This record gives sequence, C-alpha cells and structure tokens, in this order.
Amino acid sequence: MDAQGRGRAENIDPADQWVLNPNTGEYELRLSPSAPQSTVPGPRRAGSRGSGGGPRARTSGPGREKQDAPGREVPAQRRRRGAPAEPPPGRRSRRPAKKSKAKKAVLWTGGTMAFVLLAAAGAGYLYIEHLNDNITSSSADGASTGGFQKDKAINILLIGTDKRTGVGNESYGDAGSPGHADTTILLHVSKDRSNATALSIPRDLIVDIPDCPTTLEDGSQKVIPGSQGVRFNTSLGQDGRTPSCTMRTVTELTGITPDNFMVADFNAVKTLTTAVDGVEVCLAKDINDPDSKLNLPAGPHTIEGEQALAFVRTRHSVGTGGDLSRINLQQQFLSALMRKLKSNDTLTNPSKMLKLAEAGTKALTVDSELDSIGKLKDLGLELGKLNTKNLTFTTVPVVDNPAETVKATVVVNEAKAPEVFEAIKNDVSFTEVKQQKAQEKAAVAARLKGTKADPSEVRVRILNGGAPAGSAQETLNWLQNDEGVTKSENAGNADEELSKTTLEYAPEQADQARRLADIMGLPGSAMKPGESVENSQGLPTMTLTLGKDFRGAGVSLTAPTKAPDVEKSTADKVVCVE
Repeated sequence: MDAQGRGRAENIDPADQWVLNPNTGEYELRLSPSAPQSTVPGPRRAGSRGSGGGPRARTSGPGREKQDAPGREVPAQRRRRGAPAEPPPGRRSRRPAKKSKAKKAVLWTGGTMAFVLLAAAGAGYLYIEHLNDNITSSSADGASTGGFQKDKAINILLIGTDKRTGVGNESYGDAGSPGHADTTILLHVSKDRSNATALSIPRDLIVDIPDCPTTLEDGSQKVIPGSQGVRFNTSLGQDGRTPSCTMRTVTELTGITPDNFMVADFNAVKTLTTAVDGVEVCLAKDINDPDSKLNLPAGPHTIEGEQALAFVRTRHSVGTGGDLSRINLQQQFLSALMRKLKSNDTLTNPSKMLKLAEAGTKALTVDSELDSIGKLKDLGLELGKLNTKNLTFTTVPVVDNPAETVKATVVVNEAKAPEVFEAIKNDVSFTEVKQQKAQEKAAVAARLKGTKADPSEVRVRILNGGAPAGSAQETLNWLQNDEGVTKSENAGNADEELSKTTLEYAPEQADQARRLADIMGLPGSAMKPGESVENSQGLPTMTLTLGKDFRGAGVSLTAPTKAPDVEKSTADKVVCVE
C-alpha cells in the first residue's frame, strides 16, 4: 500500500498497523491520531468469548493484556530522551531501521513443530485476544509436573496424531482412527537454556502403558486400564486414552515427567509451512511414494502445504521403509522449519505473523496449563533462547523385537537407552556447550579435593527429603555396618522435599564431607558448605538429606557428565536424507 492511501481508515491493511518497537522487541498497534482503531482480522469460532466480532474492553488477567475499546484513539508514544524522532504517520516502515534491534523479536523463536506453534502464539503478542479462542485444551490429569518453570529445566511432550480431521485429510491416517500418537518427541530444554535435546519415541516401540486416570468430556473421572507389551502409539486414542496417558507412558518409559504437552494434527504441517512460504529440505535420492503421494527428485526442495505433509509421512521409499526411517525425515523437516523462522523476516513482518499465529493456534491442543496466548508466549520466550547448533535430535535406542519372525515392532535397547534417559534427566548436553562458567565449575570440583577423614571420624545425621520411605534407615544401616561410619544417626524426615541429595557441612568438617562423598558417590554439586548442627548427643554434625534422586544405599549419585554416543543430528545443518 502506498503512503497516500493510509489517510482513509477503510483502506488500511490491519497488518500495517502492527509495528515492531525496537526498544522492547514487541509489536504495538500504532494508528494515526485521526484513524479509528482497527478490529483484529480473523474469524472467531462458535461459542467464543463475548458477543460480536470486534475487540472489546478487557481487564488484564492471566495470559491476557488490556485492549482499548473500539473507536478509541491510541495516543502517540512519548519519545524517550535522546531517542530519534518517530517518522510521520503514513510513512512508517514495517521493519525497524536497525536489524540489530530486531533480534529481540526473534530471540524466542523455536525449532520444532512446537517451537513454531509457540512462536506463532507468542508473536500474536498481547493484543490479539481472539487467538485464545482458537486454542483447544485437555486436562493433564495429574500426569505432568504442573507446568514448566522459568528457573528449571523444561520437558515438553510433543505429539503428532494421525486423526483424520479437516478438509482434504480423508486420504491420510487410519480410517476411523481416534488419533494415535503417530509422532512423539520429548523436548528437553536445559536449565541454563544453552542447549536442548529432542528425543523421538518410535510409534512401534513395545511398551507398558500404565493405568490412566482420565477426565472425560462431561467432566467425570475414569481410570482407563493399562496394557502390557503394546505399541507406544496406542497410548493415545486407543480405549479413549487422552494425551495425559501418553504422558504417563513416557514417564514409565524414560523416568522423566513432562511439564506440559502439545498435540498437533495433519493441518499443522500444511498450514504452518504455508504461512512461512515453505521450508527447505534435501533428498539424497529420488522419491516416488504412491502411499504418501510424495514425488520428488534428489536434491534440495522448498516444500509447503500438502507436499510438506507428504514429506513427513512418507516412509516406504526411504531407508528401510519403516517408521525409524521416517523419523529421520521428520527430524530434518522440523530442523528446516526452525531455520526458516530464524533466518528470514517472518517475525518482523506483521502480516506473516498474523497468518502464523492464526494457523498455529487452530492446529494446537495443549494441556490446561498452556491454554492462553500469555502462557504460550512465556514458554516461547524460554525456548527462543536456544541456538540451533545446540538443539540435538536423536531417537530412543531400539532393536528389532526378538519375539517376532516378521519384524514389525521394536523394543528398547537396554544397553544404550538407559544412558540416554539418564543424560536427559541430569541435564547433560548432547552438543559441546558450556553449561557452567569455568570458574564455578572449578569451585564445585574443588570441594571433592583434599584430605579425607577416617570413616570412624565422620559424624552425620541423615534426613529423608523426598527419597522412598525407609531410605534414611536403610542408609544408616549401610553406613554403620558396611562402611564403618559409626557416628551416624537417623534424624527422620526433612522439612521439605529436595530433587537432589545434599550434604551440608561447616568448613572445619570438610575432610569428613569429602570422605562421606567418596563413600556415597556424591558429586561436588551435592556438597553444600554451610553450618553444622547438633546431633542427639549435642555434638556438631553434618546433615545428609536424601533427595528424590536417591536410588538406594550404595548406589552412586554422581550423574553422568557426558552424553552417550548415539546417532544424532543438530538443527543448524541441512542433511540430505537417504
């Protein structure tokens, strides 16, 4: 639109009115003083909040922001002292003058399907209230941690279903399927946000599905019985199972409890790739798969819409023709989607952002802790701190099911999979990143160095701070009878539960602390220099608090510091799939 046409309200493109503030990294609705406030474009679903299609006055609340009533003029922003003057109305640029400022707007874009959905939801920003009505939510039924936290590592369960929903999807998935867990990724984001691991879980992996307490559509509660030795994908849809049951199955499999879940259907791939004008992928050979309808020669391609969906669903013409080969394609696709968002001007283009936000929220089902734009934006901000080179894609290590003559399913590789799960649980990066400042890391390691007292001189009181019942007494018996730590006692339960076992000691007890750490296999991070307390005899003593990570007397608590050697890829590289 030319500048002369901006004077008439009826000719204004609503997308042109959302302007990036380079100082905050957020979009703001900017109108000329004479122009009435435009309504937010986009349809509203039946049953949406309020009456009428336009915006309305609203007080702020969780996940919401204030919005002016229709017709109110938006006052010009007050210019900061020393800041350059605003350009006159009618000549405002869609993009900030300096791209370095625009980096604030792209810091939180994501890299997998969830990253795109999160970025889309968050990039709708604080004024597009009708996007909240697009979001569908489902109860986590107590299967989650209760939601991600900004100061902790994040685990998000991403589920792609094969349910036939939406126009044009009749030829995909199983006819009449309630929607199984066709594609599942456990996304772990490190506590310091320096790295992330996207762990694919094969749909044909044989697992045990636990009993699943479930909230039904009418609000009533039901326990759906579990199943042993079945395909992982039946943890969703089968027998009425909801995403919360897939959550429980993942926890049973990996020992990791997800914070939240996000579910997307076929439409997500089609609409989101169209919204970003396609993503670039690469094939090492020609593919002509009549089942998925993918027909592409070898080499790089930009795909979107139906072709993108065919790409992530094809499997008969790649690798061994099974689901594991298709996982490699899906991981490449998600990496490409992330790179597209991080490299082009999508997030500095209001028109594209509106399309992406609309597409993302309509294709998304989340748990009740993520059911608003505000909550999704907060999560997107955390995920957006990642660098693509430190996002690793890998798959649960598996082997062919030995119980089958005709190989159709897989089972966990018991030699390798536990190492992968343990690395993720302990926040170990699968790429080379600095997870701690060198000085801090050296200080922690130094706590273990130095002289060690004789076990008979170690005086310690033991508390149970989240370990299984009886752990304090079990540890006491082991220390006294097997390790010679006779000056030890059971002090009962701690005042609060801890995720990690800790040993607190006074400076003069450092040699005792090092000996006990050596006996128990405690890492330096578990040792907390502090103060001693008095034991039952009134003597100064250390305090050992057994946390949720305690796995039994004599079992080392030193976490792995290096990820296992498994097949993997990173999101910053284009790989031509065989």
